Amino acid sequence: MALDSGAASPSSPSGAPTSCAPPASCVPGALRIPARLACLDRVAEFVLGLGARAALPDSSLYRLRLAADELATNIVMHGYRGATGEISVDGGIDPDQVWVRFEDDAPAFDPRQGMRAPALDVPLAERQIGGLGVFLAFTAVDSFEYELVAGRNVSTLVMRRPARAAGPGTG
Repeated sequence: MALDSGAASPSSPSGAPTSCAPPASCVPGALRIPARLACLDRVAEFVLGLGARAALPDSSLYRLRLAADELATNIVMHGYRGATGEISVDGGIDPDQVWVRFEDDAPAFDPRQGMRAPALDVPLAERQIGGLGVFLAFTAVDSFEYELVAGRNVSTLVMRRPARAAGPGTG
């Protein structure tokens, strides 16, 4: 069960967009997309661009993108479950870290609830399906946080920047 922790986020659209193209009002550095699998490439592009601006090493960028892909896919598949909705993605570069935040209006759900470590001692054919992708993705980043804020799911992925990468960059 998720606990609602506070005030509303800055914007909650009156209707979900129907196109994957950015709306004219889209703020640079932020992304709003329909909650459809066909639109998730834009999330990957956003994360890759953010990571490039932050000069993340390839391995860190790969892991951040993996976690973002898994989280966005889970929002579409398990959050909205085919219903119309949207996903807001924002990100930033701090001197010591890069963060990506997802917000959605799907029913409250903490993705960590479905996460479980792989049962390596159980034969592959006997393992329970589901939850492994979330485990792999969220253990790939340095931190993952979830909050329910004014009825919205807010999930934040954080990847630390190595000292050599912590140069110029804007958030």
